[in-house]
Amino acid sequence: MVSTPVTSITFEEYLTYDDGSDFHYELVDGKLELMNPPTIEHFLIVDFLDTALKAEIKRCNSTWLCFRESGVRTGRNKSRLTDLCVVTLEQARELLNTSAVFESPPLLIVEVVSPESVKRDYRHKRSEYAALEVPEYWIVDSLKAKISVLLLEDGFYEETVFTANQQIVSRTFPELAIPAAHFVNAVDQVFTAGKLSQGS
Repeated sequence: MVSTPVTSITFEEYLTYDDGSDFHYELVDGKLELMNPPTIEHFLIVDFLDTALKAEIKRCNSTWLCFRESGVRTGRNKSRLTDLCVVTLEQARELLNTSAVFESPPLLIVEVVSPESVKRDYRHKRSEYAALEVPEYWIVDSLKAKISVLLLEDGFYEETVFTANQQIVSRTFPELAIPAAHFVNAVDQVFTAGKLSQGS
């Protein structure tokens, strides 16, 4: 993490913070934490999942929306940036002309793990999203070629890990069927989306 000149900041100040750079920050206990620029693999996996989720939302004629890099307030002076989050139309309307930081729990949050975000995605965000009562949280880990789907049960996440030839099972999208193309299954397809060396 690169240190920033601001040593303490409130959630309200965070919503309008601009240091003149294109850097993205999360707010953690009143301190700004710089998010490192994603890798190309990260971008490709997020793009693949974004396309798949939006296609499923359209297929179901749902009014839900899927956003990249929107914020989620997880504490008094704490706000996280998500790789993907699915929200209702009503939630989006509330923030139409303000910073895209949701204070009510999204329906689904997806985080793609990077080498520097392992602890943040598996530990910190997991506990914060559960406390916020986000019903479903995906941890997409290309480092270990697995996808963890966490479903909220009585305030805690019950985790199911999908690898190799398994089809992802989602409560939010129970009929989700990521197009198989020439890949065997959903998990492999997600990770192959991040490999430029794989041709179609």
